[in-house]
Amino acid sequence: MQAQMPPPAMTPMPLAARRLARASAAFVGIGLLLYLLLLAGAEALVYRNGHSNPFFKIETLDRPSADWLILGTSHAMPLDFGGFGATMREATGQTIVNLAAQGTGPVYSRLVLRQYLRRHKAANVLYVADAFAFQSRAWNEDRFGDAKLLARTPFDASLAAALAGYVRTEGVSWRAWLDYVSGFSKINNRQRFELDAWEGEAQFERQWRASSTSVKKRIDYLYPDGAAADTQATQARYLAELDRLLRDARASGARVTVIQMPVPAVFRAQLPRQADFEAALARTASLAGAEYHDYSASIDEPRFYFDSDHLGRTGVQMLFDRELKPLLLAGRRGPQP
Repeated sequence: MQAQMPPPAMTPMPLAARRLARASAAFVGIGLLLYLLLLAGAEALVYRNGHSNPFFKIETLDRPSADWLILGTSHAMPLDFGGFGATMREATGQTIVNLAAQGTGPVYSRLVLRQYLRRHKAANVLYVADAFAFQSRAWNEDRFGDAKLLARTPFDASLAAALAGYVRTEGVSWRAWLDYVSGFSKINNRQRFELDAWEGEAQFERQWRASSTSVKKRIDYLYPDGAAADTQATQARYLAELDRLLRDARASGARVTVIQMPVPAVFRAQLPRQADFEAALARTASLAGAEYHDYSASIDEPRFYFDSDHLGRTGVQMLFDRELKPLLLAGRRGPQP
């Protein structure tokens, strides 16, 4: 038999190459350590300066349950401005958690609800609907990648897992997930030392003077896709997301209510396809077993708003006295059949 040749001896790595490898590993390790330290500091600032981010509110809630959970866009946020949330609680005896956020459609709100229900309960869920949030992915899938929101969203492993699911099934960009888990936007947030407060909160006491120019700019901003050919399909897609949100809330044992907030007459007249949206919204709410109330035309005068479409303090007080107080008190009736 032929003798088996021994395997060739391994050539040792040259000394210079070994030194370079060790130096490179040390450099990478130090860089990673510095990044983790920066990330830890940025995360601490998220908690120190947190205020309006809905996921921050969920992480810092001190109650396991609420009588009312509020979801929706910035039109619902004035209900918590300037201490008005406390005013509503004192007037109704209800505990109220407001998780609304500017520019967030039903896809985003459904994730907010999901995270809230992981460790908390709500007897009633109030969803504040705005037509613009059902007309574009800019306020839905794309909103998850907004650097300002990500910079103020605390890290939570369950939220990272849920966001990964949204990447797989809901069309959210993988870049949004990567940004969230890496903390890139937190580390690069130039406003990290400032309170996380929407600029509208500082304007809560002012009275708006009607301006056709400001209304047009606002409408153009809210409807970035304009009169797109697939508007009906887009609206149907996001109404289906709202249906899922409402059914998720009902499955948790909550009563569900959908409302539209007031906007000035001069603003409402410029909203595109509003009548079609309102009819479709009412149908969606009814099929999901939710109450529906349209307050959009209940306060016309600009002086009750702090800008083109957000209620100021006097407007919020009027809406509360006329409509919201009876609605909140009715929540004591318990779950819907």
